[in-house]
Amino acid sequence: MIYTIPPLAAETVTTLGTFPVTNTYINSTIVLFVFFILGLLLRNKTAEVPGALQNFFESILETLFKYFDQVTGDRKNTLRFLPIVGTLFFFILLSNWMGILPGIGSVGRWLTVHGERELVPLFRPAATDLNLTLAMAVASVAFSHLAGILAIGFFRYANKFVKLGDIWQAVLSGRPAKILTAIIEFFVGFIEIISEFAKVASLSLRLFGNIFAGEVLLTVIGGMLAFFAPLPFLGLELLVGLIQATVFSMLVLVYLTVATAEIPAARH
Repeated sequence: MIYTIPPLAAETVTTLGTFPVTNTYINSTIVLFVFFILGLLLRNKTAEVPGALQNFFESILETLFKYFDQVTGDRKNTLRFLPIVGTLFFFILLSNWMGILPGIGSVGRWLTVHGERELVPLFRPAATDLNLTLAMAVASVAFSHLAGILAIGFFRYANKFVKLGDIWQAVLSGRPAKILTAIIEFFVGFIEIISEFAKVASLSLRLFGNIFAGEVLLTVIGGMLAFFAPLPFLGLELLVGLIQATVFSMLVLVYLTVATAEIPAARH
């Protein structure tokens, strides 16, 4: 059996005007459509007479609340961060699990790519597109900074990175040791700025690398082994999809919690 290793970049299936429609974009759009349908189904449900679907999703939310509370330490903060963190978790989870459905990566159309006829899959796991994982990472880190500014104020939040306020307070105190400490912390603040870019890189590359590696593994195993041999690897990918969705969303929750935490009072 002949099999082709998926390329790193998402493949363009068609175009809408000048807008390229990639196979990963199709998958992410299907995920959003599923969420839309579920939202319509749950919209008119009442708490007095919950159905099986409502009970199922309420049990999932209760489980999320339990784990989120362990990070935030406060149910109020959990409820405040749930819309963005919960959305990321369910979007990544469903995107990852859709990647192992029959037809994903195997059903496609013949197109001319770089002068050669190739079978381009119509569907591909959304997280195997680095553009998507990078966009989610940038949006998540940017939102954590915005939440921090709204929670404690712009200047107090900026002082976490560029500690000019601490230097000013140290100069006013007239204590050389405190001034030296403030200067050191000022330069440490620049390392914190660099770490923010590292957050974006780690979030995006971790998710992309794990899901892309899983896609390659399933492609190779499917090409080398037949019938039911790849089933254990499909089960493994289910677990990996859950783990990656959990890791991504929990890290974002940590970033939000740290960003909105009050700055400890300076020691005298």
